[in-house]
Amino acid sequence: MTRQFQEGKVVIFCAPSGAGKTSIVHELLKKELKLSFSISACTREQRKNEKDGVDYYFLSVDEFKKSISNDSFIEWEEVYENQFYGTLKKEIHRIWKANKHVIFDVDVKGGIALKQHFKENALAIFIQPPSIEELQKRLVKRGTDNTNSINKRIEKAKYELSFIKSFDAVIVNNLLSDAVSEAEHHVRNFLSLS
Repeated sequence: MTRQFQEGKVVIFCAPSGAGKTSIVHELLKKELKLSFSISACTREQRKNEKDGVDYYFLSVDEFKKSISNDSFIEWEEVYENQFYGTLKKEIHRIWKANKHVIFDVDVKGGIALKQHFKENALAIFIQPPSIEELQKRLVKRGTDNTNSINKRIEKAKYELSFIKSFDAVIVNNLLSDAVSEAEHHVRNFLSLS
C-alpha cells in the first residue's frame, strides 16, 4: 500500500433525500476516477432492490449501538428516531488498501462531520434540488415512501438546505447529465486528474 492511499482523498456527496445524489455517485463510479463507494451502515428497513453489503450494511438498532460503543464509526447520526446511519472505519481502510479514493453518499450532517474529520483531504459537494416542489414530485415518483414519510423528508430538506455554505461546491440538479458533468469536473480537479 502506498503512503498516498494510507491517507487518501475522500469525495463527499450530500443532498436532501430525492435530490439525485445517489444517481450522480453511481454515474461517477463508472468513470476512470479511481473511486470506490463507501458503504454506510444503517438501521432502516432494507428496500426490495437493495443488497446488504452492497448498498448498505443493514444492522439492527442493538448492533449499531454496540458498534458505537466499540468506537467502530468515523461518524454516525440518528437521522430519524431509531434510524441510525454511520461510516465504519473499516470501510475506509478497505478502500484505501485497494489504492482507491473514497466516495461518500451521505446525509448533510454526516457529510459535514466527514469534512471536519478529513479536512483538506476531503471535497464536500452539495446536490441541491431545483426547488422544494420539484423535490416533493421526485419523492412521490420514486414510490418508496408513504405520504407521512415524504412530508418528514421535505421538512428535513428545508433544514438541510441551511447548511449549504458548509460545502466546497454546490450543484443544482436540474438535469442529471449536466449535474454529473459538473460533479466530474469538480472531482477531477480535486484528485488532480484533469
